[in-house]
Amino acid sequence: MRYYLIAGEKSGDLHGGNLVRALRTHDPAGQFRAWGGDEMQAAGAELDQHIRHTAFMGIVEVIKHLPKILGFLRTCREQVAAFAPDVLILIDYAGFNLRMAAWAKKRGIRVFYYISPKIWAWRQSRGWRIKATVDRMFVIMPFEREFYQRFGYAVDYVGNPLLDAVKQFTPQPDFKATHGLDERPLVALLPGSRRQEVRSMLPTMTQLPAYFSDYQWIMAGVNTLSASEYAPAEAAGIKVIVGQTYNLLALARAAVVNSGTATLETALFQVPQVVAYQAHWLTALAARWVLKIPYVSLANLVAGQAIVPELLQGEFNPANLRAHLAAILAGPAREAQLAHYQGLRQQMDTGQSASALAAQLMWQYLQASGKISY
Repeated sequence: MRYYLIAGEKSGDLHGGNLVRALRTHDPAGQFRAWGGDEMQAAGAELDQHIRHTAFMGIVEVIKHLPKILGFLRTCREQVAAFAPDVLILIDYAGFNLRMAAWAKKRGIRVFYYISPKIWAWRQSRGWRIKATVDRMFVIMPFEREFYQRFGYAVDYVGNPLLDAVKQFTPQPDFKATHGLDERPLVALLPGSRRQEVRSMLPTMTQLPAYFSDYQWIMAGVNTLSASEYAPAEAAGIKVIVGQTYNLLALARAAVVNSGTATLETALFQVPQVVAYQAHWLTALAARWVLKIPYVSLANLVAGQAIVPELLQGEFNPANLRAHLAAILAGPAREAQLAHYQGLRQQMDTGQSASALAAQLMWQYLQASGKISY
């Protein structure tokens, strides 16, 4: 069978690589072409375009590169048409891939979508567009099934790659010794991966050690930012360890986490947390206008209730943060979070990896369609 996959950034390439490997277990003779990256290429897909040329982030950057993006669309359509796949598999990357879905549908190419765009957060009306142009959607958030039901569109929940990664992770046994950590309980600080996020989180985070001297404070750094960005943390007695977030969470008693994917990872590691987010006031105003979700953290969105506190904008201040952190270091609030985490994990777990279940379902749907070529 002939498969064409399109991913536009690094995480999509990772998930696409895992999906290609899983599909090969069902279809060893399958032919794979892709717009992707090193992971998809290593899995055996022949690349027509590498993601290093296609990863545009943010509205301003997209507008700036719009002529190039439109050119990419034309080229991609030509390459897909020339390959004549049995199925076009789209991976996240909403702006580009939704256009490819509409184009492919008109030409009778079967369209699968793995990892839904986050249209439930904003621009929810795109659900109608997806229903009209995507034959099967494979989602990684349990609540996305209910969301798409609003449009009369049945989707398949296949589990979440984050849960797969946490399950597969083995903590480094000598991590404490390697990084000079002592036996005091550890609090992890996860300020985010972007420069502006770190700069907005640090002024409040760095005040914590003075009030909790019985704990050691470790900040999860990223190698895409310079050491100077973390200098205020070091000055406050917070140790910064780069690229070791999972090892930190495996040891942490509690965490303060910038809203994002890390909130779900922290929950899956069974670490009580306080979620924080602080943006420029104009960004926050725009977010309140366009966002259609009751919570900002994935942990709460997946659970469908406020299982972790969210301190947003002005609520993210030293007094509030100290109070919420103290509550989850010991006491009923800590036990309540841990109990909710168990339910959240059970809700997410399918018993298989997300890529394995997605590949199994895709293969079944393709076999049922009776359209096979080599």
